[in-house]
Amino acid sequence: MFDTLNTMLVDMFGPTGPLMAIVGLALVLILASIPLLLGQKPDPMDKLAKSGRTKIDSETKAILRDTRRNAKLNRYAQYLEPKSEEELGAVRLKLLQAGYRSRDSVRLYYLSQMVLGLGLLGAGMIYYFVAIDGPDATLQQQMMYMVGPGAIGYMAPKYWIKKRVEERKQQIEDGFPDALDMMLVCVEAGQSLDQSIVRVGSELRASYPALADEFDIISHEMKAGKDKSVVLNDMGERCGVQDVASFVTVLNQAASFGTSIADALRVFSSEMRDKRVMRAEEKANKLPTKMTLTTMMFTVPPLLIILVGPSIVSISELGSMGN
Repeated sequence: MFDTLNTMLVDMFGPTGPLMAIVGLALVLILASIPLLLGQKPDPMDKLAKSGRTKIDSETKAILRDTRRNAKLNRYAQYLEPKSEEELGAVRLKLLQAGYRSRDSVRLYYLSQMVLGLGLLGAGMIYYFVAIDGPDATLQQQMMYMVGPGAIGYMAPKYWIKKRVEERKQQIEDGFPDALDMMLVCVEAGQSLDQSIVRVGSELRASYPALADEFDIISHEMKAGKDKSVVLNDMGERCGVQDVASFVTVLNQAASFGTSIADALRVFSSEMRDKRVMRAEEKANKLPTKMTLTTMMFTVPPLLIILVGPSIVSISELGSMGN
């Protein structure tokens, strides 16, 4: 299909026909976006100014516009944020799980996608014009050198966030049994749950910073007066780890039924230690299977060379002597 389209464009417009088609498509997209820019919704602040309300108290301003965010990004908020509330919540949760908690994280995420996509697209076009462009260039080469870098730049932030989420979940999963043991010691020593969370967060800072950040967040939210069950549920949602979600359920059940938190932590921490041992054994059992292919690749060829090589040399020498 690409070859047929490329041949048709070359026959109609010459060797630069495919490039002209791509440039024309870009111009059409730009022209199509102009009505959207002109038809954007008016700013509520401008409406109030036109209606004669020049003096607006600070509470009204806070309701109409969240001025705590970056003022420069506020101008392009409608292009740097999803239109649907569900998509915005999903992206924000993914960024929270990756450790990005700033108010402008969603906008910066979409801005990075746009900048990297357009920047690498322009770099690919410049490289194509300078080094590849010629009469023998095919449509596949044009797509690979011009559109390919743009697609890579657009997908790079998604890949980075995905890797960050996986690394952070693994760090929380590795450090959670130790955190439970420390929390159990603090509770049995007479400290409250809030005080033990603060102490565990400070002690885990050096070894598991991601888990320490989560404990610091819930300690600050509890100090601010937020309901403890809501704070714990938010922690389980931010972490995205099954062990943390189970821990939240245990604490909520202990609080609702009036049972001892120390007993609940003792049983749950013991289960987490056993679970960590089982995970280590599972990884150890997978290791021989993973090493089989590597062992064959790096052991069998040298062994064959050592065993069969002298025989091949002797056979070749006998053949040369016979000739």
